[in-house]
Amino acid sequence: MNKPVVSKHHLRSVARLTFGNVASLIYLGVVAATAVFVTVDILFVTHEDASFSGVWLFFLAAPTVFVFLLGSSMWGAEAVGPDWYLYLALAVSVLVQSFVLGWFVRLLRGGAGRTRSAHPA
Repeated sequence: MNKPVVSKHHLRSVARLTFGNVASLIYLGVVAATAVFVTVDILFVTHEDASFSGVWLFFLAAPTVFVFLLGSSMWGAEAVGPDWYLYLALAVSVLVQSFVLGWFVRLLRGGAGRTRSAHPA
């Protein structure tokens, strides 16, 4: 029988790298707080001209969000494409960056194969 390409162990490892470390959680918290700020600013604050609060989400999702936006323009979409694509690009970019941040933290700590002992050698 063929083994599945993605096992439960791989999914748990990806989830742990994306959501299971302090650096990724802080990043996701800052992104969530910024998204709430942008939503409140757009819906409940009146401006004489356009608000640039949404730019902060792009700053937090950069540089991967620009790869997705470049991809949409290569497919022939107008400017950045439909709204749903923009929101999807932001969400996927944030998750990819959270995963990479978790991977980088694991790399700095010595990798997944490192064991900790109570007594240093």
